[in-house]
Amino acid sequence: MSDLLAEVRFFLQRLDALAVLDLLLVTGVFFLVITLLRGTRAVVLLRGMVLLIIIMVLLTSLLPLPAFSSLLTATLPALLFVIPVVFAPEIRRAFERLGRAGTFFSLFSEPAEAERTVNLIVSAAERLAEIRYGALITIEREDRLDEYVETGVPLDARLTTELLIQIFYVNTPLHDGAVILRGDRIAAASCVMPLSAGAAVAAGTRRKLGLRHRAALGVSEVSDAVSVVVSEESGSISITHNGKMIRKLDRSRLRNILATFYRPRRIAGLPSWLSDWLVRSGRSRVEAPGD
Repeated sequence: MSDLLAEVRFFLQRLDALAVLDLLLVTGVFFLVITLLRGTRAVVLLRGMVLLIIIMVLLTSLLPLPAFSSLLTATLPALLFVIPVVFAPEIRRAFERLGRAGTFFSLFSEPAEAERTVNLIVSAAERLAEIRYGALITIEREDRLDEYVETGVPLDARLTTELLIQIFYVNTPLHDGAVILRGDRIAAASCVMPLSAGAAVAAGTRRKLGLRHRAALGVSEVSDAVSVVVSEESGSISITHNGKMIRKLDRSRLRNILATFYRPRRIAGLPSWLSDWLVRSGRSRVEAPGD
């Protein structure tokens, strides 16, 4: 303990303006990484690794454990090679988000267009639930779903309630699979989605979920897509995002949730007033004549 206190005093004595700036930059980097990984499965694993490292460092600092200290010294460098392998999907998505930062303002739909799209999806889901037609409607957001669009039948058709119902009509060629929406258009139908293999479909739960629900969870685990699922057996409506599922939705709740996803989001890491101003500026650029 005395050695630890001595190191703290030594650190405080050398603390100056440049050191504070250095600490702020390191803190900013960690904050950016955590923000990019927030909401992914990597956060839980990262939290466990950080906790384990803190416990190891405290043990070696407070107690004379030479063998354990040697093991820790030899093990920690290996984590530099393990982390990129374990977090490969999350790291790829984080770099994709950074790469899209320059096109941030182009991600927003006009309010009238977004409201129309939400109303059409809600109406289609409600009517499909009434007649017990199974359906999987996946809404593309920032992460492109081109690899899944290629597995289906390209349509590039303007979204309508009647077209969605016709696609999922029983025994039609396109009813088996997912419909992928890109903006206010149907990009493709009868698309094959990855099945979830996460904790959400553990042994007991897997038996209760059909392939549509598992596919909706699967695509939400590998992208930021939002999926609306209509159960063929019960007629219940569910929605999935980020590996989580909300089940048994009525028209009002489904509309509110979809409207939230279509609403322009604040820019992570910026104060709310600055983020809101940038969003408003981006909208004015989109709506300006001649753009």
